Amino acid sequence: MLIKRKQFLQVGSLATASFMLPKFLKAFEKPMMVPAGNKVVVIIQFSGGNDGLNTVIPIRNDIYYKERPKLGIAKEDVVQLTDEVGLNPALVAFKDLYDAGSLGILNNVGYPNPDRSHFRSMDIWQTASNANDYINTGWIGRYLDAQCNGCVQPTQALEIDDILSLALKGENNNGLSFKDPRRLYSISNEKYFKDIAAQNHKGEETVDYLYKTMSETLSSADYIFQQSKLHPTAETYPATGLGKDLKTIASLIMSDINTKVYYISLGSFDTHVNQQAQQKRLFTELNDAVKVFTNDLKKNNRFQDVLMMTFSEFGRRVAQNTSGGTDHGTANNMFFISGGLKEKGLLNALPDLADLNEGDLKHKVDFKDVYATVLKKWLGADDKLILGKQCDYLNFI
Repeated sequence: MLIKRKQFLQVGSLATASFMLPKFLKAFEKPMMVPAGNKVVVIIQFSGGNDGLNTVIPIRNDIYYKERPKLGIAKEDVVQLTDEVGLNPALVAFKDLYDAGSLGILNNVGYPNPDRSHFRSMDIWQTASNANDYINTGWIGRYLDAQCNGCVQPTQALEIDDILSLALKGENNNGLSFKDPRRLYSISNEKYFKDIAAQNHKGEETVDYLYKTMSETLSSADYIFQQSKLHPTAETYPATGLGKDLKTIASLIMSDINTKVYYISLGSFDTHVNQQAQQKRLFTELNDAVKVFTNDLKKNNRFQDVLMMTFSEFGRRVAQNTSGGTDHGTANNMFFISGGLKEKGLLNALPDLADLNEGDLKHKVDFKDVYATVLKKWLGADDKLILGKQCDYLNFI
């Protein structure tokens, strides 16, 4: 039976996967061993615009408390790092990482001519473009294009989500997006999808492409599922979304799958109203999941080779609003977590609250310099080719 194009497009996640899946996954049908010292990046996206000032808190800055008379977090309530800096009260495990030399905090990260739209600013971060440039490939997707060109066993990027982010879409290679290896395997083995993939369809180019990627998905799902079972983590992770995602990533990191980049999201941090409660809930989820994940990596001797990094599309304005929250701002902070940091702790100065741009923080570090550093120094990639320009390198790795 010939499946009509309209019917095909309605089959759900596997049809949608045509825009998510890399052509190179066939290569993983052959056994592949993870090389010693294999470097991995785990990226956590704080969706919605996290308030950096209530994340890394300037506890001796009077301007902070003046601009946030109700929203400012008191010195006695923070998780104190130094006499001048504290963390959000929910980030207790991050203090332990800080004390162990496994946490780096980079302040004032952003880009020139910042955009306060969630969608546009996230596109800028995910594509590593300038604020006035519009491109349709992501920085991780272009990393795959560069690294997988002619590779016998090409590298791979995985997003633990149902929809692939722009960050992982390249010109010729995409990352793979799925929420759970077992679910992907189960869906791919349904007779309906196998029958679709088995049809030797020739016709419209778009439909041909969908059939091809469907076939590649089916051939890859079993491999990924089997690899995820090789060394399942024995740790008990929180029964939260992020806890489950990091548990999946931990099992894959400790398997023989040669994945270099994992991508996950947490949110929403769009805290215009009732910010304290929302940020506390999200940071508690982050704190508890990261605590188990990092301990898991340490027990399995992988913490030195894994770099976690967080980002958000923008920060919030310095002053609180009238609804117990904050509005869209500009520059923000980033966390880096690893047993392989070369610089740790506070990597640069806190925001200068006396020198603002119409109530917003001024960025001091371009986020593309962070990407260049991770690409070159951690992943061993050609950052200039991937980012299209020479960036400045940082020294935290």
